Amino acid sequence: MSLSEYGLLNHILPDVEIMRGVEQPPQFHPEGDVFVHTCLVLDKLFANSDRNVSPELALAGLLHDVGKPPTYTVSDRIRFNGHDRVGAAMSKKICRKLKLSNKQTQRIVSLVREHLRFKDVFNMKSSTFKRFVGMDYFDDHMALHKADCEASHGMLAAYDFVQNKLSEFTEEEIKPEPLIKGDDLIRLGFKPGPIFSEILNSVEEMQLEGMIANKNQAIDYVRQNFTTAQ
Repeated sequence: MSLSEYGLLNHILPDVEIMRGVEQPPQFHPEGDVFVHTCLVLDKLFANSDRNVSPELALAGLLHDVGKPPTYTVSDRIRFNGHDRVGAAMSKKICRKLKLSNKQTQRIVSLVREHLRFKDVFNMKSSTFKRFVGMDYFDDHMALHKADCEASHGMLAAYDFVQNKLSEFTEEEIKPEPLIKGDDLIRLGFKPGPIFSEILNSVEEMQLEGMIANKNQAIDYVRQNFTTAQ
């Protein structure tokens, strides 16, 4: 990494430079410290890509473990608990410092914040999985996860699981049109407020789980599970 070699990285992105020398558990990261891992992730991103790697994906690759130095602890082994959330907050500040647009910032922060969720895909219920793979720029999430694995332990079970699972659903099943909206709730006698989000999210979950499939079923579900007195 030329910026580091010339001592410029510490001035431009000190939160990346500080990754150097931060050890990782060798059973998961035989490649070395956080900085070495990050460099390898970038190498893998560009080596794997059959399309141009976007600046947002490249920067997310650079920052995906930026939360590890401040969360470094040693108990039974080296751990970085919460480094995804800490890293997302740090990435947002870094993007602001670099004067990136709100859209670019949101895209990068999402990639950093969500990069550990792949470990949970085997146990996700259908609605959770569909929301996960329905995230904007999910191809970037997949690319980052694959590079992250290949630059460390090399295990791609979660990546392969998602690839196979995606083939089971259509785009409409992953991101269906809402069965009901706020206007429908008003017609049912509900007053606009926080309850709207609660109801609509609940209906969406039932829809994604395949428990309801049309507007009439959605309205019946709302009538049976919510009261206008709330």
